Order: sequence, then C-alpha cells, then structure tokens
Amino acid sequence: MKYWVWLVCGVCLSGCSLLQRPFRPVRAPPEEAAKVTFPFALSEEEKQGLLRVPGPIAAAIELAMDDFRPRDVKPHRGATADEACMYQRESFDVTTIPGPEGVLFVRFTLRPGACEQDGAINDAGATYAVDTRGWRILAVQH
Repeated sequence: MKYWVWLVCGVCLSGCSLLQRPFRPVRAPPEEAAKVTFPFALSEEEKQGLLRVPGPIAAAIELAMDDFRPRDVKPHRGATADEACMYQRESFDVTTIPGPEGVLFVRFTLRPGACEQDGAINDAGATYAVDTRGWRILAVQH
C-alpha cells in the first residue's frame, strides 16, 4: 500500500513541473513602444557600432548563459550590492571560440567595472563547451 501512495505522490509532484510557464521577456507598455523609431539605413557612425552575431553562436551563448546565470535565480536575502551584481547577466562579457567538430567554447568573464567589489574576483566566470549539433553542454570549466 505504501508503494502506491509514494507512486501517486511522485506522479502528482512531477506533474506540477509541467504547469510552469516558459520564460517570456517583459514588454514595454504600448505608449512607450510607440516612441521607438527603427532605422531603415545606418549612418557610417552607426555602422561602426554594428555587431552581427551568427544564429548558432547566439543560440550557444543563450544555452550556456541559461546554465551559468539562470533567469529564475535571485541573490540570497541580505546580499551585498556586489553579490547582487554577480547574479546579473549583464555583468558578464562573452567570448566565443570555435572548437573541433561542432563544439563552441563560450566564456563568461566579469565585465570590467560591472561590480564595485573590493579587490579582484578571480572565480567569477566560467567557460562552457557547447555541442552545436545536439545543443547540449559538454563540459564546464570554472
């Protein structure tokens, strides 16, 4: 009898994970969005700041970032400003390095000046080996 109770509880609890909504970015209200003007042509000055990221690289960065700094993880209660800063995705720069046979290395490093920490933080980043054929993380180096 105990077996059946545990089985039913396990099935019910695993079903709760199916009810979670997928991540959706926050959108600005319509009146704020109406103020945005998209450029049809870029000036030479604007072209200097242009950065084109190929789709597979963008997808590999997103996959690694979702593991490195998951969207739903928040700083612990009582976290200092520096600790809270380390939880923010925008605090990290990203470098990608092509590897052998469909592997892309994605490195996260703390952006200079991102956090007002006392002294250097040496272990803030990580390097991911991402399989771009199967879209999975092969290994992580901290």
